[in-house]
Amino acid sequence: MDFEHAYESCTLCPRGCKADRAHGAPGVCGVPSTLRVARAALHFWEEPPISGESGSGTIFFSGCPLRCVFCQNDAISHGGAGTEVTCRRLAKMMLELEQKGALNVNLVTPLHFAPQVREAVLLAREAGLGVPIVCNTSGYELPGVVDAMADVVDVWLTDFKYASADLAARLSGARDYPKVATEALAHMLASVRHAGGAAADDDGRMVRGIIVRHLVIPGHADDSCAVLDRVWELCGNEVDLSVMNQYTPNERCRARTDELARSVTDDEYERVLDHADDLGFERLWWQQGGTVDESFVPAFDLTGVTGPELV
Repeated sequence: MDFEHAYESCTLCPRGCKADRAHGAPGVCGVPSTLRVARAALHFWEEPPISGESGSGTIFFSGCPLRCVFCQNDAISHGGAGTEVTCRRLAKMMLELEQKGALNVNLVTPLHFAPQVREAVLLAREAGLGVPIVCNTSGYELPGVVDAMADVVDVWLTDFKYASADLAARLSGARDYPKVATEALAHMLASVRHAGGAAADDDGRMVRGIIVRHLVIPGHADDSCAVLDRVWELCGNEVDLSVMNQYTPNERCRARTDELARSVTDDEYERVLDHADDLGFERLWWQQGGTVDESFVPAFDLTGVTGPELV
């Protein structure tokens, strides 16, 4: 994909809204082309190969092409939290996180800003950045964008939310999500294979590879099992699988009268974990009981965002 004029009629995500983001029009993602970041700090709640004991250097971007009714990061995905930054400031943030001991630089929902994010990573690498780059994505990405970012992304930390198009339409406003996520994951896998396959250091930190995340949604264990079937058929044990039970009803969901107003039951979660075992996933991450907590949502208070640019 050619990024040179990507924002003038934006098709960086599967929505293909063609907004003139280059001249200030917001896309379906909710933002124009100017980079917006809400937080840059060490984060200790990712999977062990990502966070380790030192923490992952997470950078949270504003905006999102999906419209998940249960979104925990609504303040940044649709609420406008964040502030404008330059590519050189973004590159400097990456270096600052490495200096704080981050095991990696973890870019959270970055690809609706793919051209500048790629430029910033290259600038940071040129200035000496030595830790892996993690692309933390919803999985709702175009293959062309995945391919264009493959040379600057070491680890794909990608969601696979739904196997059902109907459920994807109802909960995220994206009927095409299962098809898109499958194609995107196939291209992520191809990029890792091309780079030599998954790799970890002596401490177990993932330095290249893929972790596929799936959040179990209350009342939809059947679809969760179908998601795992898709991931297994496509990737087998070339990826790590992370099955999450941290679904927490946000304010919108607590006001509903359907299954989204409650948390996931132990039986639902265990059923999905058992299915993962039956399929044969060898690198499987899960969450123990009691993880349903809004503390998983950090404060989007511009921590680590403002400061000097890379010179």
